[in-house]
Formats: sequence, structure tokens, C-alpha cells
Amino acid sequence: MKVILYRDVENLGKVGDIVEVKRGFAQNFLIPKRFALEALPKNLKRFELERKKKEKLLEEEKREAEELSLKLRTVSLTISVEAKDDESLYGSIGASEIAKALEAEGINIDKKSVILEEHIKNLGIYEIPIRLHPQVETKIKVWVVRK
Repeated sequence: MKVILYRDVENLGKVGDIVEVKRGFAQNFLIPKRFALEALPKNLKRFELERKKKEKLLEEEKREAEELSLKLRTVSLTISVEAKDDESLYGSIGASEIAKALEAEGINIDKKSVILEEHIKNLGIYEIPIRLHPQVETKIKVWVVRK
């Protein structure tokens, strides 16, 4: 039986592939779990329409992310914290603190978009990468200063 894959299926294929599988596997697993549809002409048309809608939506999200990226390039955040004499912090600054500081500037992003290899533990100036979209990444400047 030929099916159109709606999702990536390990050891079978990727989204949009038309693959030949046993009827029982298709009817008992792939189709009920919405991993695939039978490769009929009407289903091919439906898949193409949905794929075009999805592509248009992804393109719109990418465009919005690029616009936000341009705005973020001009942003410079200042975070005031308590620090020791050796300029190490009492604690650390993580992705959630940076996201909150951006929110105070009027820019709402998810803390998961802030890419920190490790928490900031010292005073200084840091270039922090922000991933807004799988294909759009930018950097912001964060100044960590003593209160």
C-alpha cells in the first residue's frame, strides 16, 4: 500500500515522501496515528494544499523574526546586580533574567530563545546570541554592572 508521510518516520521516510508499506502497518499504525495518509489523488491534493499553507506560515514567521532581529541589534541591556569585590556575582544571570530585561524594554521573547552556554557569573559586557527562528539568529549586548 502506498502512503504519503505527514511526519518524519524513522527508518521509513520524511514528510511528503510517498512510500510503499504493508497494508496492516498503514491501517493499524501510520494512518490512525496521523503519520500518513493513503496515496490517493484527493489526499495528494490535500497534502499539497496543507504544505503550501505551512510554507506560507513559516515564511511569515521568518519575516517577523528578521524584523525583530533588526530591532534587537540596536538593543543594549544593563542589568544591575550585587557583586563581590573580585567582580563575581552573588548568584548568576541566566536566560530568564535576560528575557525579563528585554521585556522591560518592550521586547517579548521566550527565555528558550536566549542561548547561554553557561550563566553569567561576573561583571562585564557580554554578547548574547538570541535565536528567534531556526534560520534567524542575532546578538544583543548585555552590560552586567554593580548596584
